[in-house]
Amino acid sequence: MFDVLLNGFTTLFVILDPLGLVPLFLALTPGAGSQTRSALALRASLIAFAILALFGLTGLALLEVLGITLGAFRLAGGLFLFWIGFELVFEKRTERKQKSASQAVGDPDGGDVAAFPLAIPLMAGPGAISAVILLAGNLPGLVGKAALLAVIFAAVASTFAFLAVAHRLDRFLGVTSRAVISRLLGVLLAALAVQFAADGAAALMHSTAATAPAAA
Repeated sequence: MFDVLLNGFTTLFVILDPLGLVPLFLALTPGAGSQTRSALALRASLIAFAILALFGLTGLALLEVLGITLGAFRLAGGLFLFWIGFELVFEKRTERKQKSASQAVGDPDGGDVAAFPLAIPLMAGPGAISAVILLAGNLPGLVGKAALLAVIFAAVASTFAFLAVAHRLDRFLGVTSRAVISRLLGVLLAALAVQFAADGAAALMHSTAATAPAAA
């Protein structure tokens, strides 16, 4: 189970991309003090955790209702996560997130930036939701659900830690260091996504082979 938890945390941490969120978070909170930024980061993290936990606990049941097998979702989710890794390597994901941040800053009636766009979709977006559902498929039972919640909490808490010191971290790392780290994490995510897709394809082939004799 440890390997599953480690892979799950790594996948979710890379998708949340706390280093990439740092400059966007600063852009969303211009002129705010450190206490205000910490409060916003905490609220956004709590909202993101609630959303991811909800999908992690109910996502598999939703797939079953829709008639989607876990193998099919693993394959589709793996391809989707691979695209996110591709975006990280070529900085396409950062551009897309910057657009969401710019829209929120430019909208005076946009409301609480902790909920939108910080929690949704910058933190608890489609990629993160897909990741927690995929992880839930590898962690059955009550113990597995508890472990799933722990992984989600650890990833979100790590992101909050980065956002809480965003100003100092942004000055320390700089643009070049963030770009290098994001690219390395993108390659790692792409490799994990390929494994997800391969496992999903194998599960689909196995289920197809198992149902073929029965159909005959």
